[in-house]
Amino acid sequence: MSRNSPSQSGVFNSAVDTRVEKFTESISFDHRLYAQDIRGSIAHAQMLADVGVLTTEEASQITTALSLIKGEIDNGDFQFDEKLEDVHMNIESALVDRLGDVGRKLHTGRSRNDQVATDARLWVRDAIDETDRLLKQLQVAFVGRCDADIDIILPAYTHMQRAQPVLAPHYWLAYAEKLQRDRERLADCRRRVNVCSLGTAALAGTTIPIDRENVAQRLGFEGVAANSIDVSSDRDFVVEYAFCLTMIAEHLSVWADEWVLWSSVEFKFIQIPQQFCTGSSIMPQKINPDVCELIRGKSARVIGNLQALLVLIKGLPLAYNRDLQEDKERLFDSVDTVHLSLDLAASIVAGAKLNTESINSRLEDGFLDATTLMEYLIGKGTPQRTAHHQIGSLVATAMDKRCRLAELPLADFKAVNDSLDETVYDVLGVAKAVAAFRSYGSTSPEEVKKQVVRWKEQLELG
Repeated sequence: MSRNSPSQSGVFNSAVDTRVEKFTESISFDHRLYAQDIRGSIAHAQMLADVGVLTTEEASQITTALSLIKGEIDNGDFQFDEKLEDVHMNIESALVDRLGDVGRKLHTGRSRNDQVATDARLWVRDAIDETDRLLKQLQVAFVGRCDADIDIILPAYTHMQRAQPVLAPHYWLAYAEKLQRDRERLADCRRRVNVCSLGTAALAGTTIPIDRENVAQRLGFEGVAANSIDVSSDRDFVVEYAFCLTMIAEHLSVWADEWVLWSSVEFKFIQIPQQFCTGSSIMPQKINPDVCELIRGKSARVIGNLQALLVLIKGLPLAYNRDLQEDKERLFDSVDTVHLSLDLAASIVAGAKLNTESINSRLEDGFLDATTLMEYLIGKGTPQRTAHHQIGSLVATAMDKRCRLAELPLADFKAVNDSLDETVYDVLGVAKAVAAFRSYGSTSPEEVKKQVVRWKEQLELG
């Protein structure tokens, strides 16, 4: 840092090692906080005028100058200086260059410690709102598929083995539910983010008669942080948001992995839009689902960022430590990665096509109706464990005969349970098995239709 930097005081009697400037600077990444920094500074200046620390004219000059600086940064006409360390000192230095002593008054009653915490909270709050918008956009893409896919039946899996048949919209709504939990976590996280840090100064508060509620209201915060020491050391809100982003990345990775498999020749369930695929440098026939693979892969960096943040704060004594500067690159990277992944995922989901001919050609394979047949036996009074064993025997018989359960003669059914009659065929076959479901939240056609209606109402879709 420069000896002439506004952050340096008169206590220093030797020059800082020139390597320190490069090592300690954060302007290369925290310049992204400029809009929030200027917004917070304007609110602080106006509050200082309200309590009589600044004159109305001084506050007006500061507000006008900061607004002009923001315009220059917006337009790419502002030159950030690494020697000024960070975004806060770059903006304050520009303000002092324009207003002299009036600009020097702005930092009254605050520290860079509470200033950066406030900027980060404002930035995270804005980012959360954008994350939520993108999550909703992806939910809309899944729900938007439901009407067109309402009669398509898919094999659902456990242990990567065919398990039971489900309606395609039931599958899509499973992801809508996961994304809804992500949105609910974000909303809860936002409450803790939306607390004003400004005015707690370095760690102990200030003797200046500031009005912190005034600043909080100007910045749209719902409350004011109650302990100045805590404010100076707190990055819980960054870590919590990083966790929320990690869960979103995990959900996206699960979906992407599934569709990578589904798009293979072995599955041939789905066609991913070609504008989200790439080719091979040597194999001319390849249409690779690279975007889905990268969404799956990029979840690793989001998980890694969360881990880095957890390690960053694990041993820091109260209150502020310069270590906390290292949170922003991890935060920014997670936000950028998840936002782009969500945006691409919505387009892929909306544009993909199910290969119904391929799906239907193998849909009856794997005895997907076996559980429904077991529950049919239970309905006739057979204990569950007994019914489970008897249907397992029938599956073994069908495997030996290389046929489906619906193709077994009635004699085979009676051989395992004499109470069975020709009505057994009413629940056999994938379509009949799906139609037999009754429970709330199941893949019952009526239940799925109700859920589609509920989701359309929740997402305000016409």
